[in-house]
Amino acid sequence: MRASGTFKVADFTPAPVPSPAIETAVPVGLATMNKQYEGEVVGRSATLFTAAFDQSTGTGTYVAMESFEGELHGQSGAFNFAHSATTLGEGRQGDFFIIVPGSGTGELVGITGAGGIAVDPDGTHRIWFDYDLGQ
Repeated sequence: MRASGTFKVADFTPAPVPSPAIETAVPVGLATMNKQYEGEVVGRSATLFTAAFDQSTGTGTYVAMESFEGELHGQSGAFNFAHSATTLGEGRQGDFFIIVPGSGTGELVGITGAGGIAVDPDGTHRIWFDYDLGQ
């Protein structure tokens, strides 16, 4: 089953990178994020976000772990999902997106699957989950 929606970043808080740091040509950053979701995906998430990113060129890679609480198609609960992508200025490549097996609660117990994230030219952030509840 597919559930799709949009999200907005409600909070982005940079955090210190644990030492010892190794200097590279692209700086590494760490942050926490809170997101709000609307559509067939309704709810909120708390995110641990890491990236090696060059602001001037828009080139880099991020890795994120999210804990989502809300509803997919009206079924409520919580679960974790992980995602990563690389940007080379414009567009994305090497996308990775997985629902963490065994992480579902409530009506989302047993959730498995994958998904994706896309950013429209106007800046709208879209998300979708292709999932199964194993029922």
